[in-house]
Amino acid sequence: MKRHTNNKGFTLVEAIVYAAIFVVLTAMVFAFLVWAVHFQAKSKALQETLENAQRAMNRMVLEVKAAKGIYSPTTTATTQLSLETTEYLPGGETSTYIDFFICANRLCMKKESQNPEALTSDTVEITSINFLEVATASTTPSMQITLTAEYKNPTNRTELAASVTLASTAALRAY
Repeated sequence: MKRHTNNKGFTLVEAIVYAAIFVVLTAMVFAFLVWAVHFQAKSKALQETLENAQRAMNRMVLEVKAAKGIYSPTTTATTQLSLETTEYLPGGETSTYIDFFICANRLCMKKESQNPEALTSDTVEITSINFLEVATASTTPSMQITLTAEYKNPTNRTELAASVTLASTAALRAY
């Protein structure tokens, strides 16, 4: 008598092995997706922080280069820079003043007799700023600016932790 075996279907061991492989592959794909989302959030936070810091630094450097002089009475504190300039002149004036300082964790620029204007977005905090007049061989004053910015992260999520410190030196051209 001939025995007829039916080889159609899976054995229990084969089904368990296939299920285990499926679970492992699904977990790996899920872990990769979670990592990709965290990486994208970290990249966005770092990019926004860097762009804000660069925009603020560029504005200050341009204003220093265009300034007529450094206004010393208010620049004695290293956290504020006051410049005498011929830009943004009120009617009938030959020079005016602009100030750079931190206000409500943002970098602000204040033109004489006007309200301060924030130069950074509300998603970035300026944690420190330092202005230092640099002595050079020439008689032209120079200003060294150091700025530290951090991404606002009220929930302390590790993927949103981003900080950048920039430094630049600019000489007054109109001196």
